Amino acid sequence: MKKNIHSKISLIFTLALITVLSPSLSQAQTDHPVSFFPNKTIGLGLWLTLLIALAVIAVLYFAFKTKRDTKIYSKKSKQDKVTKLNCFLNNLESEEIQVVKENLNNSNSTKKLLPAILGLLFLLPHNVFSQTEPAKRSELFSQPGVLITFILIAIPLLFGIIFMIFKVSRALKHFFNEQNKKDAELLVDMITKETDSLDEQTLNTLKKANDFGLTNSELAGTASAVDDRGLIRNVNDDHDISFFAEKKSAAKRPKIDPQLTRLVLWFLGTAVFWLLWGTSMGEYLGIKYVTPDADSISWLSFGRLRAVHTNSVFWAWATLGMMGLGYYVVPMVSNAPLHSLKNGWRALKAVNIAMVVGNISVMAGINNGGGEYREFIWPIMALWAYGLILTLHNFIKTVAKRTTKEIYISNWYIIASYIMIIIVATLAYLPFLQTGIGETIVQGYYMHQAVGMWFMFSNLGFLYYFLPQQLNKPIYSYSLGVLAFWSQIIFYTLIGTHHFIFSALPWWLQTIAIVGSVGQLIAVISGTTNYLMTFKGSFSKIGSSYSLPFFLVGVIYYFTGSMQGTAEAFRETNLIWHFTDFTVAHSHITMYGIITFLLFAGIYAIVPRLTGNEPPKKGVGAHFWMALIGLQFYTIPLMIGGTLRGLAWAEGKSFIESVVLMAPYWLWRAIGGSLMWGSHIVLAYNFYKMVSGSKVTSVKEKAIEILKQRTAASK
Repeated sequence: MKKNIHSKISLIFTLALITVLSPSLSQAQTDHPVSFFPNKTIGLGLWLTLLIALAVIAVLYFAFKTKRDTKIYSKKSKQDKVTKLNCFLNNLESEEIQVVKENLNNSNSTKKLLPAILGLLFLLPHNVFSQTEPAKRSELFSQPGVLITFILIAIPLLFGIIFMIFKVSRALKHFFNEQNKKDAELLVDMITKETDSLDEQTLNTLKKANDFGLTNSELAGTASAVDDRGLIRNVNDDHDISFFAEKKSAAKRPKIDPQLTRLVLWFLGTAVFWLLWGTSMGEYLGIKYVTPDADSISWLSFGRLRAVHTNSVFWAWATLGMMGLGYYVVPMVSNAPLHSLKNGWRALKAVNIAMVVGNISVMAGINNGGGEYREFIWPIMALWAYGLILTLHNFIKTVAKRTTKEIYISNWYIIASYIMIIIVATLAYLPFLQTGIGETIVQGYYMHQAVGMWFMFSNLGFLYYFLPQQLNKPIYSYSLGVLAFWSQIIFYTLIGTHHFIFSALPWWLQTIAIVGSVGQLIAVISGTTNYLMTFKGSFSKIGSSYSLPFFLVGVIYYFTGSMQGTAEAFRETNLIWHFTDFTVAHSHITMYGIITFLLFAGIYAIVPRLTGNEPPKKGVGAHFWMALIGLQFYTIPLMIGGTLRGLAWAEGKSFIESVVLMAPYWLWRAIGGSLMWGSHIVLAYNFYKMVSGSKVTSVKEKAIEILKQRTAASK
C-alpha cells in the first residue's frame, strides 16, 4: 500500500511537471534560427519564463515535501504497538499521566485502521503546433495581441498548478489527520485493554519524572544515577527540511478580550486585502510599461491606476495595518481595556468605505488632480479622517484609564501620529490654500508629513513595544527614545519643501527645508542606535523568530533610507536626482523597506498570539526573502539608472535618450516588483493559515481528549 501511495504521488508530479514544461517542448521546428528573447519583447519573455519557473519550483518542492511526509508516516506505521505506546507515554505531561491512570481499567471497542485512498490527477491539455512556413519572430512577437495571449495562457497555467498543489496538500492533510485520529484511538484502546504493557508503577515512575525539580545539589554527587527524572524528553527523530531554521512558537499571552481580538484581526485582514489590491494595480502598471496598448479602457489608463496604486497602499494598506496594531498595542501598554469597541468598528468601516469609494472615483476620472497622493476628493478623505478621529479619541480615553503611572513611549508616538495626520490632511484640503504658490508649499508639506509624521511616527512607536516583547528584554535607552521623539517633531515638520529645490518657492524656505533635513539625522541616529543596541546580544534569536527578521530590515532601512533622504535634500544632489527614477527608488525604500516591513513584522508578532495558530514556517521565509530580494532588484537599479539619467540631462542629452538609457533598469524594476507582489500573495496565505485555525491533528492531544471524555462518561 505504501509503495502504491509513493507511486501515485510520483505519477501526479511527473505528469504535472510535463504539463508545466509542455509549452516549451511542443513548439514545432522552424526553418530559421530565432532568438528566444527578441529585443522588443524581452520583458514579456522574461515574465513568461518566471511564471513557468515558479510553477516548476512549486511542483518540485511540493513533491519533495510530500515524499518526506509520507516517508515519516510510513516509518511511524511500521512501529509495533509497544513502541508506539512507549513513545506516547514518554511525551506526556504530569496532568496527562493522571488522565491515563484514571482510564487504566476502562475498556471500549475500537475499529481497525482503514487505509485512506489518496489520489489526484491534474492534467492540462497540451498545445502542439504543426509546422508552418517560416515567420519573422521579431514581427510576430511585437504584436500586442500575441503578447497578451501568451500572458493569458501563462497566468491560468500558474494558477492551475497552484490549485493542484492546494488540492493535493488538502488531501494529504486530511489523510494524515484521519490516520492520527485512528492512532490516538488505538493508543486509548491499548491503555484501557492491553494492560500487560502498562501498569500503575510505570505511570507513577513517569509522573515522578515529570514532577521532578532540581535541588541545586546535583553536582555534589548525591543524585542517583537512575534516569527517572525526565531530563531528556520529547526526543523527535522526524526532522524538517534542514534548510529552514526552526521557529520558536509565540508565547501565550494573558487573556485578551475576544471582541478586541476580532476587531484587530479585521483591521489587519482588510489591510492585507488592500495591499494585494494596491500592488496588483502596480503590477499591472508594470505590464503597461512593456505593452502600453494592452488595453484602451479609460478606467485602466496609466494615470488613473497610478493614483489607485499609491492611494491604496498609503491610505488603505498602511493606515489600516497601523490602526490594527495600534488597537492591540495601546491597551496593552496602558494595561487597561479599550475605551470603546463600537468606535473601533465604526473607524474600520469608515476607512474601508472611503477607500472603496475613492478607488472607484479615481478610476472613473473623478479626482483632486492638484496634488500627488491626494487624488481622492475631499468628501472621501473626510470620511477617512472621521475614522482616524474616532480612533484618536479611543486611544486618548484608553491611555487616560491606564493603570500605570507613566505613559509609555509607544503611546507617545502612536497618539502624536494621529494628531499630526489629522492636521496634515485638514491643511491639504482647505480650499483657500489650493491656489498659486501656496498650493505647492502645501503639497510639499502634505507629502512629507504624511510619510514622516504619520507612517513613520506610528511605526516607530510600535518598535518600542514589539522589540522588547520579541527579544524579551527592555529597550536599551528610554532617554534616546525621548530625544528621537522631540527631535523628529522639531525638524521633520520643516523639510517638506526640499522636494521643490530650484522652484519658484522663496530661497529662504528651501534653505530651511535643507537645514531641517540635516537636523532630522538627530532623530534617525538616536532612534537607530536605540533599536540596534536593544538587538545587541540577542541577534541569535533572529533565526528562530517569525517577526525579528522583518523588524531588523525595517530598522536598517530606517537608517539608510532616512540618510538617503537627507542626501537628496542638498542642492547639488537634488539637481541630479530630482525628477529621475532615483526618487521612485527612495520612496519605495521608505514606504516599503521601512513602513511595510515593520507592518509585516507586527502582523507576525501579534496574530499568532491572538489566534493561537503559528504561520507556515516556510511561508514566512518565502515571504521575507521574496520581499527583500524584490526590493533590492527594484531600488538598486533605479538608483543607478536615475543617477545616470540625471547626469545625462546635465550633459544636455535629450529626454528620449534618457528613456532608452533607462530600459534595462526598468526591466529589473519589473522583476523586483513581481517578486514583491508575489510575496504579498504568500503573506495573504500565511495570514489565512494563522486566522483559520486549520492545523494537523496531534495524536497525543487527541488521545488525551478521548480519555477525558471517557472519564467524564464513566462518572
